Amino acid sequence: MASASDKAVVTRFAPSPTGFLHIGGARTALFNWLFARHHGGKALLRIEDTDRARSTQEAIDAIISGLDWLGLDWDGDTVFQSERGARHVEVAEKLLEAGYAYRCYATAEELEEMRAAQRAAKQPLRYDGRWRHRDASEAPLGAPFVVRLKTPEEGETVIEDAVQGRVTVKNSEIDDYILLRSDGTPTYMLAVVVDDHDMGVTHIIRGDDHLNNAFRQMPVIRAMNEIEGDWDDPIYAHIPLIHGADGAKLSKRHGALGVEAYRDEMGILPEALFNYLLRLGWGYGDKEVIARDEAIELFDLGGVGKSPARFDLKKLQNLNGLYIRESEDVDLAKLVAERIGAEADTGLLEQAMPALKTRAKDINELADGAAFLFKKRPLELTEKASALLDGDARALLAQVSARLQDGIDWTSEVLEANLKAMAEELGLGLGKLAQPLRAALTGQTTSPGIFDVLVLLGKEESLARIDAQAASGSAG
Repeated sequence: MASASDKAVVTRFAPSPTGFLHIGGARTALFNWLFARHHGGKALLRIEDTDRARSTQEAIDAIISGLDWLGLDWDGDTVFQSERGARHVEVAEKLLEAGYAYRCYATAEELEEMRAAQRAAKQPLRYDGRWRHRDASEAPLGAPFVVRLKTPEEGETVIEDAVQGRVTVKNSEIDDYILLRSDGTPTYMLAVVVDDHDMGVTHIIRGDDHLNNAFRQMPVIRAMNEIEGDWDDPIYAHIPLIHGADGAKLSKRHGALGVEAYRDEMGILPEALFNYLLRLGWGYGDKEVIARDEAIELFDLGGVGKSPARFDLKKLQNLNGLYIRESEDVDLAKLVAERIGAEADTGLLEQAMPALKTRAKDINELADGAAFLFKKRPLELTEKASALLDGDARALLAQVSARLQDGIDWTSEVLEANLKAMAEELGLGLGKLAQPLRAALTGQTTSPGIFDVLVLLGKEESLARIDAQAASGSAG
């Protein structure tokens, strides 16, 4: 039998569209994509939508959108498992005809009695093979049946997993599971094997929660190889799951959200999430920042660890901040404009980016930091900003306005020199001047540097905002 390792690499990502693309699925997709790109092979996408009751078009669209956003492009057309039912049935019938499967006429009541007896005896709950050696003629005429795989009863199955190493399971531990339900529809376990073969998949890279499935799927592959002769064992690579920073199973409180939440709600850049997911369970020395092209060059399964990776939201945010600082200002301006809305001026935002992006960890922080540029007078003040603008502060603003009315160059250097000189003349620290000025100009107590704020707003708008707050004090 030929080995999958002798063929050009073909990987697949096969999500079930019963929900959005969660962070673990996104990492699995990334590893499959990178492995194929690294080896010059193909990365395929299959939507496992056989659960028609739970699969939704909304979830399919969200999965594909999330993959596109991460920059994961797939080779060939997307395969929909639900469209391949006839082929799955065809394989089941070949197994049945060749004696590798059989019809089981056990009723639901009989199976429940069997399980109750196993529970009472504290035995594993598994089908006991009661129809494995019986003839169909023993069943009542027209009785419903399922088709079960006749799994090997002796010996053991060994998988040389590219991540887990050698894993062995006794064949007696694998029951004769169902291939076709009583309504003639194929089960997931059969469909996956048939689709992987027909798509030419050589490497199955997936979470280690699927490791047990590999031992159940292997008998189908080997039986079909006996029948047809071209069903190769794939190379398996079962990746440890992602845990929270506290070591517990990853949940929503750790950040187990859909990819769209990182994009839309948390303001994470796709490049940052790509880099972070890459480093979740895979490493190349102590290298942390790895861009896409370098990731393709470096990625291989040898770098995947055997222990669960730990998801650290703060680490992702810090990495995102780094990518923000390295991003083009025009690109950031477009992303921020989408969050601010119709009043946003992308030209002004681009101009503001060098001052805004120095401390921001996400696009939402950038948008919050830029919001002052588009506020209308009179400014709505935060509670903290309002507290800064007491009578003395407003009187000080009037002095600042008078000082800046003179025909000075409206540049950060000239403004800084003037306001520093003014603070010294008044015997104040610059902060005592800058704090009420920031509140008057932005309505907040945090912003980019005060001289950058003045320049970005321009002379006319800056003085109008300062005068409005100074006058508000007079009116009181």
